[in-house]
Amino acid sequence: MILEGKVVVAQGGGPTAVINQSMVGVTLESRKFPQVTRVYGALGGVQGIINEEFIDLTQETTHNLEQVADTPSSALLSTRDKPDEAYCKEIFRVLKAHDVRYFFYIGGNDSADTVRIVNEQAKTADYEFRAIHIPKTIDNDLALNDHTPGYGSAARFVASAFTGVNLDNRALPGVYIGVVMGRHAGFLTAASALAQKYPDDGPHLIYVPERPFHRDDFLRDVKDAYDKHGRCVVAVSEGIIDDKGVPIITKLTSNVEKDAHGNVQLSGTGMLGDLLSDLVKDKLKIKRVRSDTFGYLQRSFIGCVSDVDQREAREVGERAAHYAIWYNLDGSISIQRTGYYSVNYKLEMLSDIAGKTRHMPANFINKAGNGITDDFKFYLRPLLGSGFLAPHRLRAPKVDKLLIRKA
Repeated sequence: MILEGKVVVAQGGGPTAVINQSMVGVTLESRKFPQVTRVYGALGGVQGIINEEFIDLTQETTHNLEQVADTPSSALLSTRDKPDEAYCKEIFRVLKAHDVRYFFYIGGNDSADTVRIVNEQAKTADYEFRAIHIPKTIDNDLALNDHTPGYGSAARFVASAFTGVNLDNRALPGVYIGVVMGRHAGFLTAASALAQKYPDDGPHLIYVPERPFHRDDFLRDVKDAYDKHGRCVVAVSEGIIDDKGVPIITKLTSNVEKDAHGNVQLSGTGMLGDLLSDLVKDKLKIKRVRSDTFGYLQRSFIGCVSDVDQREAREVGERAAHYAIWYNLDGSISIQRTGYYSVNYKLEMLSDIAGKTRHMPANFINKAGNGITDDFKFYLRPLLGSGFLAPHRLRAPKVDKLLIRKA
């Protein structure tokens, strides 16, 4: 069956460094098919569809699309709206009015759920329609995916940032705590482990949401590392929790904010880093303690994009167009690792992706729950792409002392 009509592509949730590659992949591939009458981009995600805020990408030059593809963040803008049944019904009403037959939504598991509900609306209305979810998230937490477009570039940023932090901390020792995004999954925080080149390199401690965080264990770990190296670099996920699943930030302070969905506000406050720093200063009496919250920096940093991530983000967009327009199929595109290093793309059922969260496998986290294994490093390294910089140290021998006698 050949469906003639328009294409709509939209971007949802947090931006990434390569999300525009997917949008451009869908757009350019869709424009090749004669049954596609127009390719529209919805400005502001699903909210843009509701408000009929469309631009006609059919009239965009290929050259400019390619330049946009290399530009981080969401060129079509985004939204944090989490559509329910009624919202999706309105989305479908607008798409039908515009004779849209192909809908592509680039986003995380909430976006997959939106695509699923809109697709069900079309089936209920007996309207021939194809809907494809295109994966995107720096959290790397989509079910059935080996990894997710956007993660490789964000991981490259985190690994590069901790490489620099470690060099700084080695020159002027102290305790440094870096808070990285990751409410439920620790993949991005774990990327800091790629900064470890020499045996004494930081981060010396890495804490992820997949393992309970205990205050006393944390203080002991920091003391042990500080006693051993004379310094300590810590990477910690913003979403670390206790044994009962309660966010640690709520146990260190009662003054917490909540987002529009009722979730504890973890990003952008800097509070967790400050609270952990104060804890180290107070309990361990270490004077030089600093913390940073990476926040939005890791999402769309233009100077730190993985070429592997770019290629795969482009291809998931292209494959989405193929599945929908060539094969008349609905679903969610997933990335499957087929070797070291190669990938293939598979169409999954939307219900197997929507609303589900993938966590770090047990073999990626050390037994103590305060570090990352070589299995994870082996998994991650190809995703960082080419040209990932590694530090070097001086190897010249020391000169014998003349005036200061050894004790």
